[in-house]
Amino acid sequence: MAKGYDENQLRKNELNFLAKDLVRRSRSKCELCEADGVKLTVFEVPPESDHVSADQCLFICETCREQIEKPKRMDADHWRCLNNSIWSEIPAVQVISARMLKRLSNEHWAAELLEQAYFDEEVEARIATAE
Repeated sequence: MAKGYDENQLRKNELNFLAKDLVRRSRSKCELCEADGVKLTVFEVPPESDHVSADQCLFICETCREQIEKPKRMDADHWRCLNNSIWSEIPAVQVISARMLKRLSNEHWAAELLEQAYFDEEVEARIATAE
């Protein structure tokens, strides 16, 4: 059990090491809803790979994180922010934005936005992988 704990702690340390790069990239705003002045944390886009990199991570607020991790608590109005984030040049932001739009596909605006979005092949493949 200690080995698993140690590996988990090591991974957390690697993710925290990326925080400075993510702060710079995000300009200290949530990369999904653009909230500023709130606590932001590193979120690794599933599925996790062996190597941790900023390209696979987002800097997001607690509201976005909670709703990603606990879909039953999802507030559809909060996710209207995806109108902006879906067009991000950052692949990890595109992946999570598209996955959230799929979860919200019963909302007309979300289904329409997802239909309008274009992704390159690599992003499409990451969107399709199991969360």
